[in-house]
Amino acid sequence: MLVIGLIREGKIPADNRVALTPAQCRWMKQHRPNVKVFVQSCTNRCFTDDEYRRAGIEVVEDMAACDILLGIKEVPVDQLMANKTYLFFSHTKKQQPHNRELLKAIIAKSITLIDYECLEHEDGQRIIGFGFFAGVVGAHNGIMAYGNRTKEFHLPRVMESRDYRSLIHAYFGLRLPNIKIAVTGSGRVAHGIVEVMGLMGIHEVEKEDYLKRKFSYPVYVQLKGADLYVHQETGVYKREHFHEHANEYRSLFLPFTQCTDILMNGIYWDSTIPRLFEQADVDEHFSIQTIADITDDEHGSIPINIGDQTIENPVYGIDRKTFTKTAPYLSSSIDIMAVGNLPNELPRDASSYFGEQLLKYVLEDIINGGSDIITRATMVKEGKLTGAYQYLNEYVS
Repeated sequence: MLVIGLIREGKIPADNRVALTPAQCRWMKQHRPNVKVFVQSCTNRCFTDDEYRRAGIEVVEDMAACDILLGIKEVPVDQLMANKTYLFFSHTKKQQPHNRELLKAIIAKSITLIDYECLEHEDGQRIIGFGFFAGVVGAHNGIMAYGNRTKEFHLPRVMESRDYRSLIHAYFGLRLPNIKIAVTGSGRVAHGIVEVMGLMGIHEVEKEDYLKRKFSYPVYVQLKGADLYVHQETGVYKREHFHEHANEYRSLFLPFTQCTDILMNGIYWDSTIPRLFEQADVDEHFSIQTIADITDDEHGSIPINIGDQTIENPVYGIDRKTFTKTAPYLSSSIDIMAVGNLPNELPRDASSYFGEQLLKYVLEDIINGGSDIITRATMVKEGKLTGAYQYLNEYVS
């Protein structure tokens, strides 16, 4: 009997999402008799203990009996249980300094870590994540921030809606000014952004028209890899080569900074990838007033993102001359919407979406003894870094 446990989130601020909803746990109980699911008691989860109990799932405090522990965010070091298998977002793949002690503790406690971020199909496409709902919430917040800045329209907060369906009602009758929005990326985050663009009645246009024309209605352009980057010597973009040698490319985004009102950033970034623009490019020709940095890398693809805000207070300003943090919505500043846990504003929908992918592509393989997908996503096996993650040895030494 394989025992799976849903742990409560220990990271502060607390995350209210879950890996499996009560309905998904009930499905496991009905269709996988060789698997037992426990849920750790929690007061701030988006699904209550009673909802799990009503689904026939046992709610407990002690998770010692579990073989596999499912979380969402990083598990605090003092809450890690030795010799267990964990699945969560560790945020250590890029050698993030603030999580170095977490990975060291995982190794020291002989834990096996399967990182959600590393679960990929053979072609490198991410299998699982909250990106779609990060895109939905981030796009809403970006438009909301622009409305607050210009006072031309008003949008309520996402977290005031019970779910995604009720959020859509906020767009009925919404009339937006003739704004131009640049959407970057082609993955789940970008899909969520584009979904909101459609719901709000914002028209997609080709990049050539976007750069040259003025419109009498709100428009957006979606910029994917070949629209954003070009090889410095050959002048072409090849996706596979870019992913292996991103440092050989340069950004093509600069012309869009001079005709865009809102930037919705949904691209993956690491230190080898050129930024969309540099701080020095923020001059009198830089027309962007609001940036929703949904992928949210501090000093990353958006160099003037200087750090996270909270769900309660998602927007801050960056002074155009000093590049210091200010209050939002000042004429002398650019507004930045940067929140690391955006899907928490629609936690029930986001959790349901996440759990569906988890059941379909991950847990089935684990129950059946593993797969190549699981092997590739296993960063640490019984306290030892696996082959593909040996580059982290210096990070944890």
